[in-house]
Amino acid sequence: MKISFIALFFLLLTPVLFTNALLAQELLAEANTDKESTQKYNAWLKQRFSEQHQKLIPVIAVADMFYACNIERKIYPVTYSFTDLILIMDKKRLAEKLALCLGDDAVQSEVAINFGLLGCFHQQLVHLSTVERQQKMRLVKSAIHALSKNERKKSFTQCVTEQAINYLQ
Repeated sequence: MKISFIALFFLLLTPVLFTNALLAQELLAEANTDKESTQKYNAWLKQRFSEQHQKLIPVIAVADMFYACNIERKIYPVTYSFTDLILIMDKKRLAEKLALCLGDDAVQSEVAINFGLLGCFHQQLVHLSTVERQQKMRLVKSAIHALSKNERKKSFTQCVTEQAINYLQ
């Protein structure tokens, strides 16, 4: 009797287990499809973001350099906003303005990199009060002079990358 009870138990349980296995397979297939869809969507977003990001980075770098250069050298009597420089002004015009402001200094020069860092940090500190921003900018200037050219380049690249991400949001 024990054997028949066990056989009966498995006989009754087999369809339930089989049904559960089929349901699990279907759910797994749906999850994989959803996962694949999500992966494709994420890949598309990354590609789209990457293209925009890569286009923005040089514009932001030039804008940072020009902004700080123009403040220090006063080539143009106007203080441009970063938003105007980055989103509105023509890229070629912005590059020409930077070249005029830099004069004999090359875009890859230490002077230009320093201007870029100053412009980038000025933009990142814009939310602070004038007094706080001036204090922080003094610290930034001290830090700039303490860093090697390679360290300044890396800092500038990182700062510009963060700015680009903010403009994409």
